[in-house]
Amino acid sequence: MGAAHVELDQDLIDLLEELHRPVRQTARELIVLELYRQGDVSSGKAAELLGMPRGDFIRYASARGIPYLQLGGDELRREVEDSRSL
Repeated sequence: MGAAHVELDQDLIDLLEELHRPVRQTARELIVLELYRQGDVSSGKAAELLGMPRGDFIRYASARGIPYLQLGGDELRREVEDSRSL
C-alpha cells in the first residue's frame, strides 16, 4: 500500500486528539466521504475503502449529512411529478 504524508497544523491535531479521533483514520474517512459526496466514487467503492458493508456505509454517510440519493432541483421535481402519476 502506498503512503502519502500530509502536514497538519498542531491545532487540528490537538483538536482531533481532544475528540479522541485518530488522525489517520479520521483523514481517511473524511477523504472517502468527500469523494462519495462529490460523486467521484460509488457507495460500494467507498464502503470497500472504509472496510464496511455497503449498507453500513450508506447509513454512516447519511448520519453525517450525505444523502444516498442526490438529486438536483429539476431532477427532484421530475421525480415528484412522476411519482404523482403512478
